[in-house]
Formats: sequence, structure tokens, C-alpha cells
Amino acid sequence: MKFSDFNLKDTIQAAVTEAGFTEPSPVQKDAIPLILEGHDMIAQAQTGTGKTAAFGLPIMSMMKADGSVEGLVIVPTRELAMQVSDELFRFGKLSGLKTATVYGGTPYGKQIERIKQASIVVATPGRLQDLLKSGKIKIKPHFVILDEADEMLDMGFLDEIKNIFTFLPKERQTLMFSATMPNAIRKLAEQILKNPKTVSITKSEKTNTKITQLYYVVQERERDDALVRLIDYKNPEKCIIFCRMKKEVDRLVAHMTAQGFKASGLHGDMEQKQREVTIRAFKQGGIDIFIATDVAARGLDVNDVTHVFNYHIPFDSESYVHRIGRTGRGGKSGEAITLVSPNELRTIKRIEKDVGTKMTTQVIPTRIEVQNNRSNALIAKIADTKVTDKAIELVKTLQHDLDIVTIAHLLASVVQEENFVKGKDNIGLGLEEIELLIERAMQHRGGNRNGGRNRGRGGNRNGGGRNRHGRNGRSGGRSGGNRGSRNGGQGSRS
Repeated sequence: MKFSDFNLKDTIQAAVTEAGFTEPSPVQKDAIPLILEGHDMIAQAQTGTGKTAAFGLPIMSMMKADGSVEGLVIVPTRELAMQVSDELFRFGKLSGLKTATVYGGTPYGKQIERIKQASIVVATPGRLQDLLKSGKIKIKPHFVILDEADEMLDMGFLDEIKNIFTFLPKERQTLMFSATMPNAIRKLAEQILKNPKTVSITKSEKTNTKITQLYYVVQERERDDALVRLIDYKNPEKCIIFCRMKKEVDRLVAHMTAQGFKASGLHGDMEQKQREVTIRAFKQGGIDIFIATDVAARGLDVNDVTHVFNYHIPFDSESYVHRIGRTGRGGKSGEAITLVSPNELRTIKRIEKDVGTKMTTQVIPTRIEVQNNRSNALIAKIADTKVTDKAIELVKTLQHDLDIVTIAHLLASVVQEENFVKGKDNIGLGLEEIELLIERAMQHRGGNRNGGRNRGRGGNRNGGGRNRHGRNGRSGGRSGGNRGSRNGGQGSRS
């Protein structure tokens, strides 16, 4: 099935095509036809399954763009509000549909002015209730969406949500999306929905099948080296690294920046303006590596994220699904990579069982493998590169003293040196060791019985230092023209 089969409005379909979306996800496939038929709906689907497009595309296809607020989306956090608003703006801009983002911590005035110009308002419950109760805004949306309903209840927003609906018209189409369906959600649905249709994504569909899931077993002290080695080897276009704690985010940002990466972090202690600037920079290509905690990255939606790295395995299966759902979006493929210590193998097996997925064991590549991989990528890049006038002038200048073959050898050596990566070899465990540890992990609790063997291997891994000049050279090249076209690409929503 393709998006064109939904018979969306021409301008909406054009925006979908422009975004590179091809095949709908399971929740989109089931939900869009029901919404277009005018039904209220309650959908159970995990984060990262394409819910924003599932409700956004059909409601925008039915909007009149008459200057009034026709759609209201209520979300739990300001980060998710910004992400949903950006995605809806992207889908609706060709139809003349504008979005306004409403959340606490920012002045009322600007938000109220944007609401007056918007077709869709995306809001957090607290600020939206304040605006409605004070009479600062009066909106009569035909479409009302509760996104991440269970998250809003967990955050204590049930009373606010009930109060908000007293200000909304009774004649409306209401859609509720939730990852889980506790009794409180079902009772709320009974109060605000009329004869709703139900969409439920089964357990086997919780994770995107286009995401390759890998894990690497390393000693705790090896995590930093392993992460850098994997990023060097995978060479992601854009990636997110998930950490458990705020201090871990700050430390890892400093470490990755010192290695020459364009990295930035996001966590709950950051000021709102700084958070917005960081997210915008990541979207527009100003930074390649985004390091975040689970809470801060909730709802983060950037379609060209090629890789997700779990610096530490998350505590629960739901967090794992949320994390890896940041890649493989819009019908594209992605890769989710998790670093685990030997005593965390039981957790890997538990998550596989809970989520109904399979993670593949891999071995950290050696520095020679990294070098060979980069050489192959360089050859492919050279084959697709157009010769510039400046390059011709440079070769002509060098030809005064050198023959053309020597010039080629010298230039290739310079490029290879910039891309060459040195570091510790023997990071992580071999496949045979991992298989043995998995077997033991499934048979016994605890990991102490493996300690002697692992410590023995770790003793000879302290040699060698990373050549930072190679990484810095690479970083400089990537911050040039190839990225430049992305800057300033974000359109204004007002």
C-alpha cells in the first residue's frame, strides 16, 4: 500500500512525496481511512510508529484553511509540542495551513498572536488551560487530538484535560493516541469520544521492521572507546546517542567534542531557549551527533536520523522502543546500536522477549577495518565527485614540479591521513565469548562468575592513543559545503 491510495488532498499528497514518505506504517494504514470517514478513534501505538502523520495527514486533508483554528493537538511536553508542530507545518505548508505551538515558560503575547494566524494549535495541557480559562483565546476546533494520552495521565494532567474539553465544541471529531490503555485512559475515552473506532498495533509491530537492531558487548571502561570506534566505522549522516543521566550527557558531549565531532546535548536542566536552539541546529545539520536523556528527547522527530546509539541499555522495554523509534522514520531504513556489559545480557534477552524483536550480536570493528571502510567510502565519493575549477588550478600548479601520478598519490595520501583513525584494538568481546556469556546469563543470575576471564582480557587493552588530528580534519570537511545547504532550511510557522 502507498500513501497515494488514501486519496489525500493534492497539496497534502505533494508534501508527503516531498518528505520522502512512501509506504504507510501499520498505524497510518489502519488509522487514516477511519479518520477520513469522520470517525472518532482511539489508537494504541508506540512512540516512533508514525502517529503524527497518522492523524495529521487526514485532518489536514479535510481542513478548509479558512483562517480559523480547525485543529487542536494536546501533547504532554514542550519538546513533543515543538516536534509535532514542525511536522504538521511541513505537511500543511503547501495547503496554506499554519501551526502555532503553545507551552509554558514563554511569553503569552507571542503565542496568542500566532494562534490568531494558525489553522492548527499544538499545546501542552497546563498553558492551554490557562489561555482558555482566562479568556485570552477562544477556539472552536473541529478536530481534537490527544497524543501520548497515557504519558499525560502519568504526569498528572487528567484534571487539566477534562477542564480543557469543557471549552471545546461538542460537535467535533476526537482522536486519542496512547501507548498503553490503563483504566483511566478508557474512562477518559468514554467521556470525550463518541462511538470510537479502535486501532491497535500488535506487539510484533511495536518496533519498525526497517530498523536493524545490533548490540555490542564491552567492558564498562570501554564504552567511550567503543562508541567512538563505532561512529567512525558506521559514519552516520546524523545520529542520536541516548544516556540515562544528565551528568552522563554533559560528560559525553565534552568527550565527543574533544574527538572532533560536532556534538551537542539535551537534558532537563537546560533553559528552554537553549533547548530550542539545540534541536533546530540538529534538524538543520549544524550538529551531527545529538546526545540526550530519554525524558528530554521524548517526541524528538527528525526524519534523517540514520543511527541511534544506546550508550547504556535502557531500564525498560518501552524506553527501548521509544529510543530506537527515532530512526527508520518516513519509510527509510535505520540502525539501532546498543552497548552492553557482560552482566547486562539478561536485560537484552528480556527486552527481545517483551518487544517481540531480535537484536544481532556484533563485534567492535578493529581500527584496520575502520580504515578500510573509510577508504571504500572515499573511493565511492571520488567516483561521484565533479571536478571543480579550483581543483584544476591546483593540479596545474603542482605540475610545475611533479608528474601527474605523484600528484595523485600525494593528494590521496593527504585525504586518507585525514580519515585515518587510530585507537585501541581489541575493544569488546569476541563472538565466541559473547555466546558463552549469553548461555551463562540465561542459566544463572548475576555476572560475577565471568569476572576473572573478562578482567584478564582487559589488561592488554590500554595501549595506543587516538589520533585526534584525523578526526578534526574530517570534522572540518563535514562542516563545509555539504552541510551548508541545510542551514536556514526551517520555515517560519507564523
